[in-house]
Amino acid sequence: MRRNVPSFLSAFLVGTSLLCALLGARAQNPPPTAGKTAAQQFKNIQVLKDIPADDLIPAMQFISASLGVECEYCHVEHAMDKDDKKEKKFARHMIEMTMNINKDNFEGKRWVTCYSCHRGAAKPVSVPVISAEEKMSDMMAGESVDKSSYPKSDALFDKYLAAVGGADALKKITSRVQKGSVTFGNQTSPIEIYAKAPDKRLSSVRRKDGESITAYDGKTGWMNGFGRVRMMTPQESAGFAIDADLYFPAHLKTMFTKLDVDEGEKIAGHDTWLVVGEREGKPPLRLFFDKQSGLLLREIRYADSPLGFNPLQIDFADYRDSGNVKIPYRWTQSRPGNRFTIQVESSEQNVAIDDAKFAPPPPTAVPPPAH
Repeated sequence: MRRNVPSFLSAFLVGTSLLCALLGARAQNPPPTAGKTAAQQFKNIQVLKDIPADDLIPAMQFISASLGVECEYCHVEHAMDKDDKKEKKFARHMIEMTMNINKDNFEGKRWVTCYSCHRGAAKPVSVPVISAEEKMSDMMAGESVDKSSYPKSDALFDKYLAAVGGADALKKITSRVQKGSVTFGNQTSPIEIYAKAPDKRLSSVRRKDGESITAYDGKTGWMNGFGRVRMMTPQESAGFAIDADLYFPAHLKTMFTKLDVDEGEKIAGHDTWLVVGEREGKPPLRLFFDKQSGLLLREIRYADSPLGFNPLQIDFADYRDSGNVKIPYRWTQSRPGNRFTIQVESSEQNVAIDDAKFAPPPPTAVPPPAH
């Protein structure tokens, strides 16, 4: 069974702040950025000049989430390269400040970020907040906890695998086609999700103004948002590769280089175990398993950026049998400032799906420069 994590949101329904960063900060339908630096790809880059061009938008997303603002807080709408706003000029200074703090005090490790002070507010809070709950959380964080009675990660993975039907039942699923609806704010649209073993996936959302597609062909991901084709960055593809793994529960034991088990938070009234998995060269993955059923209730993963981690949380619910395998029929995906929910209405297994369905269309043509 593949965890039904929707993969179209990065091109569609990501909220105004992330969508404008993807489509507004880039040149219209730009050429591929492979091998280019941010300064070579974008106009008027004065800080972060030497980072890969594909890393600039994730960095802007991190700033947006850290300050709780949208693109136009710093940028002139439809003219992202202009320096008309003082906030943009000051943002450059703040980026340099955090980088220098880490360089001079923490051996270059990224310990201080925008979020360290802003905490989701445009203006940093400089006066301590009086909150018994926050104080208790901080006190507990510094205490040593005896984990000798905690279950091992392998035991939790085995229980999860058994809860969804077992390895043999998973192997009998070669494809899955799901239909349902996606709700974002007050808008509800139909969605279709196609998956094919071992690791191909496509999501299609249809609205009145067009169709948005996100897909992973087993090697790389791509997006087609209302006629605009874009290949995923390597980091984006790595995230969607997890979503596309049709046999995810059976692969958990081999995914990580280091694992830690802790008490998880209560989710929808269910006590959980938290497994934090580390992977070589990648951000950690946090998995919350129901203590009673063993089912996966929440996943938190992170996309790295030059300025910090961008978090993504997926909550799974409404588990039902589908082809002798138990899968979530509802899940909610949350990022800072926005969330959406998928509700599956029908799920069909072992349907013939042509591999060509997952192949990206030709890149959108780049219009000639205006004179």
